[in-house]
Amino acid sequence: MFVESRKIKYPLGAVNSIEALTFGEPGKRTFRLDVHSGPAYCSVWMEKEQLFQLSVHLRDSVSRLSKEEKDKASDLREESWSGGDLTIDFKAGQMLMSYDPDSNSFYIQAYELEIDEPEDSETAGNEEPGETESVGFWITTAQAGVLGEAGLTICAAGRPTCFLCGQPINPEGHACPRANGHTILEAG
Repeated sequence: MFVESRKIKYPLGAVNSIEALTFGEPGKRTFRLDVHSGPAYCSVWMEKEQLFQLSVHLRDSVSRLSKEEKDKASDLREESWSGGDLTIDFKAGQMLMSYDPDSNSFYIQAYELEIDEPEDSETAGNEEPGETESVGFWITTAQAGVLGEAGLTICAAGRPTCFLCGQPINPEGHACPRANGHTILEAG
């Protein structure tokens, strides 16, 4: 089923490549999707939970497909971006994903995180609100499977979680609320 949503600022079409990346030490990592479509390059920064949920959904969606569907070539709905050189970089607030069985491909949409800024009394009403960034792009079933597994691997490489409360354990330890702070659990 294809998800219709609000207007996309940059319809990138079929991607040439997509990759999940992380930077930094566990506990202080940042996460990003790098998307290349024709001459367009897009970096979508996200929270670990966003990458995790996208990865789980992709993995599960691909695993539910039959062997024939997995082996069938994807017929992407759109050509790659042809609008000239384009570089987009933003932090995702909302992400949507859908599978199109007719083309055997996935459509991903990412919308910039909208931050409410306090209005300055001198400029209030004089400026147009900034247009938020958004991208939409198609990936093949094979790309979806690889991205799902890579994203889960990246997320699993972080801090271990507490077996009692599920919160991450920092290298210096963790005062577990389920142990009422009486026990300091250590990573390892």
